[in-house]
Amino acid sequence: MESILQDDETIEDLQLNGFKLIQKQNGFRFGMDSVLLADFASIKEKDTVADFGTGSGILPILLRGRNKGSKYYAIELQKDFAELAQRNMKLNHLCETVNVIHADVKDVSLYIAPCSIDAVICNPPYGHPSATLMSPVSEKAIARSQNVHTIDHILKSAFQILKGKGKIFMIYPVEQMLYMMKKMQDHHLEPKHFRLVYPNEQKKANLVLLEAVKDAKPTLQPLPPLIIYQKDGSLTNELKSVYHIL
Repeated sequence: MESILQDDETIEDLQLNGFKLIQKQNGFRFGMDSVLLADFASIKEKDTVADFGTGSGILPILLRGRNKGSKYYAIELQKDFAELAQRNMKLNHLCETVNVIHADVKDVSLYIAPCSIDAVICNPPYGHPSATLMSPVSEKAIARSQNVHTIDHILKSAFQILKGKGKIFMIYPVEQMLYMMKKMQDHHLEPKHFRLVYPNEQKKANLVLLEAVKDAKPTLQPLPPLIIYQKDGSLTNELKSVYHIL
């Protein structure tokens, strides 16, 4: 197993159906937001899924471990991460299930047929231009920041490849929830469900999980809040369930 590692990489046990993940020690590493998003996404077992900005390939692996989806397209702009995602698929024997594509999200229609995808999932860069401190590590900066057109490219491409009534699932800072919902509507992706994520009961929500449906009627439903930590700093029972540690 060690032979598949490059310098500055480790293998993490995901504690999910035996799946593992190669990660860079000093590069961008997946966090809780990916786990929350994979758990939130209401994807059926036989669905075809596209992951925009797959990074190490964590979301297709988490979805496969939860029997959400049967075929996946993993889109990644950065060449090093696209190669890393491909090695992760090989490590987990998912090469025939997950097609890693080294491409810009805005060009996704060149690789995936229009109206052919049941669900798009995306953990997008959070930072707005001029509002986020850039990481000194270039790949972290790309993964955590967006230029002025990033969200439009994501949503436009999602609309192009989604089937009628196909869904997109995203996680985003709660302060920008209305911005994201408006952007979704601009691209004919109607927000249908949202779930606020709270660090604990005493703090304000800091993230929101969003589900939008292509060409749907405007009806928006809130879901019960998701609380991460109890007062003593331990994970809530729901988070333990999300991480399969109950």
